[in-house]
Amino acid sequence: MITSFELGDVVLMKKSHACGENEWTIIRVGADVKIKCNRCGRIVMLDRADFVRMGKKILIHQQQANDAAEGCAQPMSKNEQTGTTE
Repeated sequence: MITSFELGDVVLMKKSHACGENEWTIIRVGADVKIKCNRCGRIVMLDRADFVRMGKKILIHQQQANDAAEGCAQPMSKNEQTGTTE
């Protein structure tokens, strides 16, 4: 059962899709949740309550994916930007 989720999260559903995949990406969140199959690209819309009940767990949170893509880079200090060593 999934308790909190965001747009862009990759979720593992309890039942697999007809193509055999059970990993889906959330593409819309509201009263309904729209998910896209990660193998065949099929889009399915579920009631929020059904989605929460049918979801097994979140594999990748969108925030974690953004952090990994950016390499968790820290902002440069003013000295690093100008090349000074003061």
